[in-house]
Amino acid sequence: MTARAWIAVAFAAASAGVAQGFGRFTLGVVLPAMRSDLGLSNTVAGSIATANVAAYLIGTLAVAIAASRIKLLTVMKVGLLIAVGGQVVSALAPNAAVLMFGMFCCGFGGAWVWIPTPVVASAAFPPEKRGTAIGLLSSGMALSIVFTSQLAGWVRRVWGDEGWRNVYVVQATIGLLVAVGTVAIVRHAQDQLSPKGSVGGFDALRRVPGWKPITAMYTTFGFMYLLVLAFMSSRLEDDNGWSASNASLSFTLIGLGMVFGGPIVAKSVATFGTRATLGCAFGLWTVLVLSILPGWVLPTLGASIVIGMIFASIPVTLTMYFVENASAEDYGPGFSAATLAFGVAQMVSPQIGGVLADWTSTFLWVLLLSSACALLGIVGALRLPKLPTSTPKPLPTPPPNQPLVPPSVFCVRPH
Repeated sequence: MTARAWIAVAFAAASAGVAQGFGRFTLGVVLPAMRSDLGLSNTVAGSIATANVAAYLIGTLAVAIAASRIKLLTVMKVGLLIAVGGQVVSALAPNAAVLMFGMFCCGFGGAWVWIPTPVVASAAFPPEKRGTAIGLLSSGMALSIVFTSQLAGWVRRVWGDEGWRNVYVVQATIGLLVAVGTVAIVRHAQDQLSPKGSVGGFDALRRVPGWKPITAMYTTFGFMYLLVLAFMSSRLEDDNGWSASNASLSFTLIGLGMVFGGPIVAKSVATFGTRATLGCAFGLWTVLVLSILPGWVLPTLGASIVIGMIFASIPVTLTMYFVENASAEDYGPGFSAATLAFGVAQMVSPQIGGVLADWTSTFLWVLLLSSACALLGIVGALRLPKLPTSTPKPLPTPPPNQPLVPPSVFCVRPH
């Protein structure tokens, strides 16, 4: 591997950080300041978060259409610009309506960046290093969350709640620099566009062994994780009396835990299997969310690290299951169908959490709902079929109706 390959993967990871860490997860850490500055109810705040995840779902479906008309690296570039544009709009937002539009752009652009990014990263490295490349993408998102939480805490100390827009100003500046570097470094050799095809894949999903419990777990995860990431800072500040800096620290520790979640879960799956790994992960989520409810500082900060590890590990494990157990023909459409269910759960989660918080005048029941949902994940893990352990296969080539193309179509521009 050349130094240029490492640089290309680094820019792919940075793009993922800008689109996902900045564009999708900043809202959770700046939400208390937004509510205070703009005078928002929890229901309105939940609607803003819903706009972000709904746009991600819409963007995922839009990529399937766009891939038959434009090259995937162009999709990635356009998505990066849309995500950065959403951060600019959010920085200038005078009210909730404009902020909602900014969050929509961030979510839509995030989908357009994320779909091609794993293919870009895996193409730059040899096949045996594919796990390393994908792990770097997870680390890129994690580091962006760590950076955002510390930036948000510093901004509020310096400018107060009214200064939350400065967080998006800094992120937009970084995003533009990443976009310039991506355009300059990353190249592809895509010979042809993806053939036109229908959006769906549920027939293929039903041919995957254990498709019901695996889809149920993916859907459950999409609902439960966002209840915590969107409202944990608000719970700590409003209900437990934490300072903004301490609440930002807990979010930082979640990001740090994410950095290590991927490598740890890969080892766990290889040693204990998918059923045991997922069952333990969902069970730990229940225990950890309950442990942060009292607001005790040290237990909460310690739990935040492990929550971050689980947050990174569950989707990686679910993806690995599809890679190992779906046929080459069914992998693309089947995984897309499961992701659609995950996206719908994401879309309704913050809205339900906001309404529940307004109804009860506390965030206690929001976190309890997340904890209870994780119990459903344990049931799903136990219902997975006991399949023989096998060596992970190379990612199968998606069928024509998917927006992805084989990793071989991407390359790093030669010297």
